[in-house]
Amino acid sequence: MTWVVVALALALVGWGFFKHGLSTEVHQRFWADIFGRTDGPMTFRFFLQPTMAAIAAVHDGLRDARSGHKAFFWTALWDPSQPAGRLREGLTATARIMLLGIAMDVLYQHQVFDRFYPAEAVMIAILLAVVPYFIVRWLVELVARRKLRHANTGDGP
Repeated sequence: MTWVVVALALALVGWGFFKHGLSTEVHQRFWADIFGRTDGPMTFRFFLQPTMAAIAAVHDGLRDARSGHKAFFWTALWDPSQPAGRLREGLTATARIMLLGIAMDVLYQHQVFDRFYPAEAVMIAILLAVVPYFIVRWLVELVARRKLRHANTGDGP
């Protein structure tokens, strides 16, 4: 399912660039639409998607701390000694949330704009699911690792 979501996201971004191009007008509309989504119909998704991402991130961050992994995001991108699967773990954990985000944005765009901007749907899903997931997973991992270190040395909190 992860690779289906990645392929869908890439296809939507490609379709969006092909259909609407990349100009100053598109850029301005994109940012106006992004900030316009914070009110009106389907505002709950601004709480739902980051919450779902945080739940997955807490679980994965605690698992990383217990297994002694380094900070997830930095390791996945810049530590060649770690397996390449670390980034894949993040994609797998956020795939369903991202798919839900894309679907919700398609419904939103149809309802509000009566048009579909595919690249915007992907960007909203990334902003509301993937970014919070990486941030929360990193924070949980840091706090949990510190707590585990204190528990193992008997220093207390």
